[in-house]
Amino acid sequence: KLIPIILLLGAHLMPAEKETIVLGAGCFWCVDAVYERIDGVIDVEAGYANGHTEHPTYKEVCTGNTDHAEVVKIEYDESVITYDQILNIFFENHDPTQLNRQGVDIGTQYRSSIFYNNENQKFESEQKLNSLQGDYNNNIVTEIKKATEFYLAEEYHQQYVAKGGICHF
Repeated sequence: KLIPIILLLGAHLMPAEKETIVLGAGCFWCVDAVYERIDGVIDVEAGYANGHTEHPTYKEVCTGNTDHAEVVKIEYDESVITYDQILNIFFENHDPTQLNRQGVDIGTQYRSSIFYNNENQKFESEQKLNSLQGDYNNNIVTEIKKATEFYLAEEYHQQYVAKGGICHF
């Protein structure tokens, strides 16, 4: 009679099906604040991606000269939340038709971006973007590119809104 209980307990000890994706949707403070609250999201880190400068600082990225996007790297449990659901949240929480800006934040670092880690993510991202194209008055300008180096942003950017900071978008 103990075996079923052990098996039941063992089922809860299964490791999470972890995946990661890097998304840029304007200011990383706002994007971080959204995903931190989502069931199935394990970790969110604010940072910089797909530029040409190694270990850029916030000040350097803000000049627009490093080609980095302000992004969040999201680690999530696929058994709880799907990649498609992650993308739905992404598109619902920013304007993917604004080129190099979100609201008052202007510059290439604020571009709408999906940086995929594998061919399945690339395919699903392209499918999602194509399915949404008619839902907006303007064309979606979200870039879909292979993820390159991700650089963690300075500590004060991590969980900025949760620490009492304000998101302007």
